[in-house]
Amino acid sequence: MKIQTKLAFALMAAFAVTPAVAAGNHAGGHDVMEIGKPGTKAAAKRTVTISMKEKADGAMVFEPAVLKVKEGETIRLKFNNTGDTDHEFVMDRQDGILEHKALMQKFPEMEHADPNSIRLAAGAKGEIIWTFSKAGEISFACLIPGHYESGMKGDITVAP
Repeated sequence: MKIQTKLAFALMAAFAVTPAVAAGNHAGGHDVMEIGKPGTKAAAKRTVTISMKEKADGAMVFEPAVLKVKEGETIRLKFNNTGDTDHEFVMDRQDGILEHKALMQKFPEMEHADPNSIRLAAGAKGEIIWTFSKAGEISFACLIPGHYESGMKGDITVAP
């Protein structure tokens, strides 16, 4: 009986967390977040290509790891996973990144369907078109367990 009770509590805890994950940091609707919203190809006047990879010393990196954009700017972020393993890109406020990272450690096979993230297999390419609608600091990271700790993180400054 004790095992069934523990299992029931574990399942309830997992489901209690799920709505918070689905809602994320959204404000004003599913596709509008504190860090901006999905953009359109027509609005994107600039493209930034970001490589995701591992280095010979074991470090995992985004290149570039620092981006500067303007408030209201729509950017086409093109991703190339030139590494030998899956990588992901998730952008959010730093506290949101750390919260999501903790969940990923508990549920490493979690799949994302959020417009502010992308997961790519080794050798794959993808893109996110994003409108940065609020000035401030945004973080991005690969939250696959161990990747953040290996250096796979970066910052976006959104200037007014």
